[in-house]
Amino acid sequence: MGRAPAGGDRVSTFARLVLAPNAGPMTLDGTNSYVLRAPGSDRVVVVDPGPSDAGHLAALAGSGRVDLVLVTHHHPDHTESLETFHAMTDAPVRAIDPAFCLAGAPLVDGERIRAAGLEIDVVATPGHTADSVCFWLPGDRLIDGDDARGTMLTGDTILGRGTTIIADPDGALGPYLDSLDRLSVLGAPGPVGVLPGHGPVLPDLAEICRAYLAHRAERLDQVRAALRELGSDASTAAVTDLVYADTDASVRTAAEASVRAQLAYLRSEV
Repeated sequence: MGRAPAGGDRVSTFARLVLAPNAGPMTLDGTNSYVLRAPGSDRVVVVDPGPSDAGHLAALAGSGRVDLVLVTHHHPDHTESLETFHAMTDAPVRAIDPAFCLAGAPLVDGERIRAAGLEIDVVATPGHTADSVCFWLPGDRLIDGDDARGTMLTGDTILGRGTTIIADPDGALGPYLDSLDRLSVLGAPGPVGVLPGHGPVLPDLAEICRAYLAHRAERLDQVRAALRELGSDASTAAVTDLVYADTDASVRTAAEASVRAQLAYLRSEV
């Protein structure tokens, strides 16, 4: 479904991906930091500078004059380096959560940012975390892609491979499903390219949203079946044992977080 760019490769008309060296079970190949630049400009916007790795930050800072830093959500693999990178570039940092803003105002849903010769639309997408946000680049297009309506930087709301976790209790399944519905509408008529926070670039936002929604519906059915077998007051651990029986131990904590979110969602319906 996607294609994996090499670190630092241009992935769209406006975006270059710089892959952070923090690969792991939860980060896949590493965190995707993006350098956004209007054609012909020497100014850039950096999205998610990522971990505090000197080489990675030097590559980002050396890409051009950094006018602005944007944050998709607060998890450390996306934000650990914010203070260091802000000191290196003197660029304001903006996020939904004011705690992660440096010399910049919090992001507002529906806002159009004008920076470095670009127009960037803010799309709040709570669910993975309460402060998750996506960034829509109207007029952008993937390299060798067919998308004519722009690209969407999705952070961890949509990944390039696999599916994201709902980081309960910060995240919640109800808002996440609503966010997927919203992105699906924005992606149609499409296609709109997807620039995810981890994994390869994807060609069609609406298509991947439909796949994510179908996956969530299937998981909820599995949790309902587990509750019928175990009882309505079954523990998170017991449900995880049934629903995620084949899950590697390295991501067991993430599986339990998703089950907690699914149980909270189903029990709120009662």
